[in-house]
Amino acid sequence: MMPFTLPADYPRIQRVNSFQELATTRFANGVNALCWERQLAGDFGEVVERLGPGEAITAIDGDRLLALPVSAAGRVAIAHLLADQQLLRERNLDPALNCIHGYPRDETSEPVATDVFSFHADSATVETDTWLCTYYGPSSEGLRNEEARRRIDAPATRAELLRNFGGEDDEAFHAYLSEYCYDLHYEPLPGAQPFIFGRGNLWRISVAWPGSPVPPCIHRAPETFPGQPPRLLLIS
Repeated sequence: MMPFTLPADYPRIQRVNSFQELATTRFANGVNALCWERQLAGDFGEVVERLGPGEAITAIDGDRLLALPVSAAGRVAIAHLLADQQLLRERNLDPALNCIHGYPRDETSEPVATDVFSFHADSATVETDTWLCTYYGPSSEGLRNEEARRRIDAPATRAELLRNFGGEDDEAFHAYLSEYCYDLHYEPLPGAQPFIFGRGNLWRISVAWPGSPVPPCIHRAPETFPGQPPRLLLIS
């Protein structure tokens, strides 16, 4: 993986220096992503190795972590995993720690793939946000809003979706796009430079919800390849 560096010239990402600052800073003035940069001690690779093979996405609970036969460095990593989850639960969130061996792909014939490998925005009906941290394996990737276009706004893609819909480009068509989440997926513009979220960094990113003062943070899961180690991901 390439070394992590926050885009220095991108004002939508704001660095913070503590969990308290990460949790209490409001999204405003165009900022739609907060990053608490961290260099975490411990051997997360050993934790992943001890977890062993599993399904595509395996949820890992605290009891299983504590039962792993790991070294002192592995115990330090496990302590970080448990502490982060506790911090989120204290804010009435429901974090999930997943060991990810692979994600299902959208292999339909539709012109807009809606799997997590596609750049997308999360959405909600009420004010909320997404928290995530990659501890091991390739990390999430981000795309600057200014370097992205909704896939449904590409004329050829929209025309194909409209043919599949079999109607007019009206409110019913817009509801169709929303129902199948086509309106949440983006494509990079020519010359776009995606960035990585990096290992160990805890992020809080904005989602699309009615009345949000900022645009959603566009992101995706990293491409996976045979032989790569699993990802250890915290998400809420």
